[in-house]
Amino acid sequence: MRILMLAQSYAPVVGGEERVVEELSAELAGRGHSVAVATLRQPAGEPEAERRGVRVHTLRGTSDRIPMLSGDGERRHAPPLPDPETVLDLRRVLREERPEVVHAHNWLLHSYLPLDRRSQAALALSLHDYGLLCATQRLIHRGAPCSGPGPFKCIRCAADHYGGKGPAIAVATRLGERRVRRRVDIFLPISRAVAEHCRLGPGDRFEVVPNFIGELPPAPAPDDPRLAELPEEPFILSFGDQRPDKGTRHLLDAYARLGEPPPLVLIGRWMFPEPLRAPGVTALGPWPQALAVEALRRSLFTVAPSIWPEPFGLVALESAAAGKAIVASDTGGLRDVVADQETGLLVGPGDRESLAAAMRRLIDDEGLRARLGEAATRRARLFSPETIVPRFEEAYEVALAARRSRSR
Repeated sequence: MRILMLAQSYAPVVGGEERVVEELSAELAGRGHSVAVATLRQPAGEPEAERRGVRVHTLRGTSDRIPMLSGDGERRHAPPLPDPETVLDLRRVLREERPEVVHAHNWLLHSYLPLDRRSQAALALSLHDYGLLCATQRLIHRGAPCSGPGPFKCIRCAADHYGGKGPAIAVATRLGERRVRRRVDIFLPISRAVAEHCRLGPGDRFEVVPNFIGELPPAPAPDDPRLAELPEEPFILSFGDQRPDKGTRHLLDAYARLGEPPPLVLIGRWMFPEPLRAPGVTALGPWPQALAVEALRRSLFTVAPSIWPEPFGLVALESAAAGKAIVASDTGGLRDVVADQETGLLVGPGDRESLAAAMRRLIDDEGLRARLGEAATRRARLFSPETIVPRFEEAYEVALAARRSRSR
């Protein structure tokens, strides 16, 4: 099968979604499919033209050169409407690759839709977040989980999130949703929470297909100077972007309530205007995956205190694969990964007191940490490539049948 992935960013950009797309592409190529990726040019540098058996095409973007529409300086983002130059470059990629299936992963889809009827490829869309109907993609309104979209509500929220370009993004998202629902042959939400919050129903062909995890990367060179930044004594780990909706402030407050706790290490982008000032806490910034996994292996347990409905929680799955117990919020896709009292401890999102109590429980009970960690390792096998990748192949067949039926 000839498959074209559409992803706004790709390696060497580091991030959960980028790793998911890269691993899925490589696994499909290893199973005999012809796989290519089309991705936006990124400030982090050009990707390799071929990586792990997957051809990689880079795309220009007009919005990158318009100051009020450009991205965050570190990553370029596709807008929720067609970008003229991206459309032109995608037309070229389609001529070269002649895909049978186009598998989109984010708003880059909108630059493909003007070409969809002509290409005749089946169209699958993985929903990694809530961008189908939410302009900020996060379903957070005024610091709390959002009850759902509303015209003026979304415009104000997008303006708060993006600034001056927010209202245009909100309107484009609203109008684009209808077009996407008409053209996509199969939706692939990564969790039950995403399917529910994106309001997928009887009129939408969809299949929940979670992220998968293969073998964790081997230990990096022991003399890497960054490893020396980790505490020598046992420590608690939170990894991933550190920002308000990830519950970082709640974590710091809960940690401060613990009497003489082990050190707390934060790995990921620090996305607050103020610097970190918290006794016992070290923020190390973003690390390459191999180093972050090594920190994970050395940790006592991990914490994922999100207050937003986390679409999946890849960090929770990586924690499980490393045999580590986790304290996580009882929300969103984290519920699909963490079995409460079996592989980790679930607490109410934003409940600092319960978060502190769960952390104290794992600090004090080595046997509990070991039991939860062993069960987590077993649960991680349910998300192996051998189990999950065939589900994507089956979904592609469904999409192909739907497209053939539509074309008659």
